[in-house]
Amino acid sequence: MAKKSGKKKGADAVVAAGSPGTMKTKAYEKQMRQLHGELVAMQEWVKASGAKIIIVFEGRDTAGKGGTIKRITERVSPRVFRIVALPAPTEREKSQMYLQRYVPHFPAAGEVVIFDRSWYNRAGVERVMGFTPMEQVEKFLAQVSGFERAMVDSGILLIKYWLEVGPDEQTRRLEGRINDPRKIWKLSDMDLKSYSRWFDYSRARDDMLRDTDTSWAPWYVAHTDDKKRGRLNIISHLLNLVPYEPLTLTDIALPKRHEDKDYVEPQLPLRYVPEKF
Repeated sequence: MAKKSGKKKGADAVVAAGSPGTMKTKAYEKQMRQLHGELVAMQEWVKASGAKIIIVFEGRDTAGKGGTIKRITERVSPRVFRIVALPAPTEREKSQMYLQRYVPHFPAAGEVVIFDRSWYNRAGVERVMGFTPMEQVEKFLAQVSGFERAMVDSGILLIKYWLEVGPDEQTRRLEGRINDPRKIWKLSDMDLKSYSRWFDYSRARDDMLRDTDTSWAPWYVAHTDDKKRGRLNIISHLLNLVPYEPLTLTDIALPKRHEDKDYVEPQLPLRYVPEKF
């Protein structure tokens, strides 16, 4: 029995939920459940068709890249959806062609690779924090669109998102990290140094978007002051960009377990987890 995809319905429902104010959790989870089903359908199409997809997430600090990626991947297979979040380059990698360290992580047939920050580090944090001379940044901006054209010509579907959050909301989220032991690991020295350079990042963002927004690899900007709405809008948009097919569900019945009257569970000296809850 074929089940209708519901792609447009999901997208329309998200738009309808976009009225002012913070989205309620119950409504959010209802929409997310539907979108998760569509992501599974997308996964099965990727596997069957041999598609190769790269999704790039860039944006301001605290804009919600990690949370969005988590919601995309939490109901799909890590063998199909792979997250790449590279650390600072090693001395050897610094001596390589800049884009070289990213290529080994590109997808093979039947894979989706999500870059939690990407080669666009050069246009953002490396520029703003002075890690790279401006001459090298300008060279990168001039060359990267050709690199991405080669990716697309090789059969990769490249999707690029920029997540944007307002200054007041960024301050609120950073302060929340300071006071929450579950989130303190997200607050790096780099975040603190970057915080005062809001307009430097704005200029870097503007140059990046202007120079690298192309017909073959366009940028899509998402406002994420409301994280729930932002995640739903991004996932819905992603699903509409991928030409996947509806998921076909078949009637499945569990087989009967065979009986084994001779089996006796042994009395082993096992160490059990204490049942505190």
